[in-house]
Amino acid sequence: MGGKRKIIKWSLIVLAGLVVSIVLLGVWVMSLLSALPEPAKDIKTISPAELPYLTESIIPYRGKILAVVTSTSEMGNSGKPTGFELTELSRAYYVFQANGFEVDVASPQGGKPPVVIDGEDMNEYDYAFLNDALAQAKIEKSISMKDADPKAYQAVYFVGGKGTLFDFPNNQYIQSLVREYYESGKIVSAVCHGPAALVNVTLSNGELLVASRKVSSFTNKEELLLIPEAAEIFPFLLQDKLIEKGASFNEGFMYLNKVSKDGNLITGQNPWSTWGVAESVIEQMGYKPKLRMVTKEENSISVLETFEAEGYGQAKSAIDKFCVRDAMSIDRRLLAMHGLVAAMQFDLKKAVNLIRLLSYSNGYL
Repeated sequence: MGGKRKIIKWSLIVLAGLVVSIVLLGVWVMSLLSALPEPAKDIKTISPAELPYLTESIIPYRGKILAVVTSTSEMGNSGKPTGFELTELSRAYYVFQANGFEVDVASPQGGKPPVVIDGEDMNEYDYAFLNDALAQAKIEKSISMKDADPKAYQAVYFVGGKGTLFDFPNNQYIQSLVREYYESGKIVSAVCHGPAALVNVTLSNGELLVASRKVSSFTNKEELLLIPEAAEIFPFLLQDKLIEKGASFNEGFMYLNKVSKDGNLITGQNPWSTWGVAESVIEQMGYKPKLRMVTKEENSISVLETFEAEGYGQAKSAIDKFCVRDAMSIDRRLLAMHGLVAAMQFDLKKAVNLIRLLSYSNGYL
């Protein structure tokens, strides 16, 4: 009995130590972020007309792309709200537009779909999208999938959002359009939870679309860290379902960019894959994507990918590469977020090194 008490005692001590360490790491992160200068301009009011990517070197009209979003506003019966992820639509929308394509927005039910807006992830493109009268009109009156004309579009792009797990997989109009596009060589693309549209698609030969094909989507690790009870809330975990259906699942680093291309099937792992998926669609169509100023967020993702693949020292060199040109060329909040994610996983060594990277980057300010 005494041995068990000692084990419980030391377990509690270790747990308490970990909790205290995480709290201290959080305080350290907040102190580093509080040192950041205020942005020179309030980007919340920016308009599409202020984005050089859209207004300079305009590419002639090349056709139309259909973006499909969820109509589901609640995660099952959990009471948790959901909808389509704004950043996963806005960034792809402008990549397609800048490269000569008009974008229509559709949803399973049509009409105004629910949206998820995460203020921490928003950049100038996302706020411009909110201030874009034409884009907002297309969302307000999204096309019902039953009314979408497959022949009108050169590609389809399925936007993520946890609601897709409920209304994409069994929608007969989604299945029909995907099958037609895939078999005719048109591009089928999706990001994050958007590949839920693919899980039940059967081709004309009876084969499942995703069988033996390289696919990426939001991973189990990413899902369960944010929502530990996800397996009970959702009809399935997307990674599990894709693997069950025979997909060759291509998993990248947690919350970092990963794009998979398998012929005319293009998929991305999470919101940070949106730029890559959209520009891969343009490439697959045979065009060179229009030159775009890489965002601070993408530079930070590059630093984090270097950290994961090559370690702390090389990640410092990556920061030097970006910040020697412009001290504000990386989004330091992403470094902080990944440090806290590591702490939540009780990987304190990794968490400390990521926060050290944040501190190192602040030396350029």
